[in-house]
Amino acid sequence: MEIQLIDDQNQKLNIEDAVFGCMFNEPLIHQVVTAYLAGGRSGSHAQKTRSEVRGGGIKPWKQKGTGRARAGTIRSPIWRKGGVTFAAKPTSYNQKVNKKMYRSAIRSILSELLRTERLVVVNDLTLETNKTKDFIQKLKTLNIDENVLIITEAVDQNLYLAGRNLPMVDIRDVAGMDPVSLIGTGKVLMTVAALKKVEELLK
Repeated sequence: MEIQLIDDQNQKLNIEDAVFGCMFNEPLIHQVVTAYLAGGRSGSHAQKTRSEVRGGGIKPWKQKGTGRARAGTIRSPIWRKGGVTFAAKPTSYNQKVNKKMYRSAIRSILSELLRTERLVVVNDLTLETNKTKDFIQKLKTLNIDENVLIITEAVDQNLYLAGRNLPMVDIRDVAGMDPVSLIGTGKVLMTVAALKKVEELLK
């Protein structure tokens, strides 16, 4: 399988069919994306039960003879400032997804991006300065004017500084690539070095 480099119309790059020629497995992708988003939840919500709220150690009034309802503590859930009946406690939302499933989902996403012409590859993507206007001009020369995820082999300081002010541009290295970022952008721009590294990780 070959892909055309957008910065060199005379050059094509051979890519692995095992990585970029997979069928679109929507149920698997949905499961992996859901698990990824669930893993990002902190789960730190917490409330206090009646036994954890401070105070209420003494019976507010005697059991009989006052004409009022019985009460054993002022920290009862039916009292103001009392505890919560079914108090929320810290919990983990992590879902188990093994490496084989995760890699298969990434391969499926990349294959679909290639089929829909949303995956573009360049020889190299570097900037001499860290100015945003230079970065915008670079994207214009590549005919990219929509929200884009840029994946490089390693973090490039000038590229990161120039693109961090652009809300529709996300710049990551290969290690920072994830299924949510891949499916959430209009186009994915990848350098040749990054593509080869992705192939090594997913073969």
